[in-house]
Amino acid sequence: MALNKDAMQRTLRLIEALSCLMLSLTAASGLDMLTNDWTLDVRSASDSAPAIGAEGTIYFGTWKGNLWAVNPDGSRKWVFPAGNEIKSAPAVGTNGTIYSGSRDGDCYAVDADGALRWKFHTGAWVDSSPALAHDGTVYFGSWDKNFYALSADGKQLWKFPTSGEIVSSPAIGLDGTIYFGSHDRKFYALAPNGNKKWEFTTGGPIISSPAMNRDQCLYFTSVDGCLYALNLDGTLRWRLRTGGMTESSPVIGADGTVYVGVLRHPWAISADGKKKWGREGGEDYALETSPVVLASGSICFVSRYGMLIYVKPDGTMELKCYLYGYGYGSPAVGPTGAIYVPDRGKDLGCGFTALRAGVSLAHTPWPRFRGNAQNTGNAQDIAP
Repeated sequence: MALNKDAMQRTLRLIEALSCLMLSLTAASGLDMLTNDWTLDVRSASDSAPAIGAEGTIYFGTWKGNLWAVNPDGSRKWVFPAGNEIKSAPAVGTNGTIYSGSRDGDCYAVDADGALRWKFHTGAWVDSSPALAHDGTVYFGSWDKNFYALSADGKQLWKFPTSGEIVSSPAIGLDGTIYFGSHDRKFYALAPNGNKKWEFTTGGPIISSPAMNRDQCLYFTSVDGCLYALNLDGTLRWRLRTGGMTESSPVIGADGTVYVGVLRHPWAISADGKKKWGREGGEDYALETSPVVLASGSICFVSRYGMLIYVKPDGTMELKCYLYGYGYGSPAVGPTGAIYVPDRGKDLGCGFTALRAGVSLAHTPWPRFRGNAQNTGNAQDIAP
């Protein structure tokens, strides 16, 4: 008798779970067995890329509009309620303040003890993740089509209008220039005082966030299906047609290779813009998240379906593990090698999980979404 769709899906998940176990046991290249360290029931799904504070606290937002702080042992530290869903990735400042946008239209600054420091209201959703300058300035965009600069005490310093909604999270270059994309198909470079330095037009909205390659160039994708490399003066270095139209933002490996999710495929692109490889992920492997480059050289991708995969620098599949569903947020990697991801959990409504991998974040120009563990989006915070 033919299996119905639900039974077939359960069978496929059982197979995936078994293959996760087998691949974990046989994983090579110095990776420890990828085991579940803990899972915390947070009672909501999450699309927010976690940030890690100096003391190891993990911060992330949820669909229910809560900003969570979780201790390294998996226990709840505190929960701060925003007014609506949090897709923005929180950023942790040097003084321990956590900054995050919300779909209630506010950008929040929350103290390390979970108390509200200030909030700033915009005219629409704030999905853009804040970038933090060393002088305390907070930069982010809004669906109200404006890009904002706030002082450390939450006062508006300036705003820059565009012709489209802004979901792209900004990056700050070594010289303090701020870079971001907009739904108006343009990629912008602004001086710290808000003056436009240049703009670059693509063929579609820009929902990706830039990866900074130190003082050489930057990378981002557009919904026009291309990956772009721009020189820091705004001139085109190269453009590669990928066909991808997801939110997956590029990251950079130790040898300059650029990694990005292209629809269902992990891609590796050489520093001169040539495709090195692309793996077939399968129909359930839609890669919306940004990959993470690990110190072992492996690249970690997580699909919308919930499959976490490790790929070697040559494109060979190394390890995979099923997470029982996932969001759009890129994983975080702790200093001890724990990987933190939203995970519905086998027996939970919605959870947040620590996987013990024993491999830390790579020391590259931009190894993950927002550049570093604190999500500051600032190239100055990434050691060469």
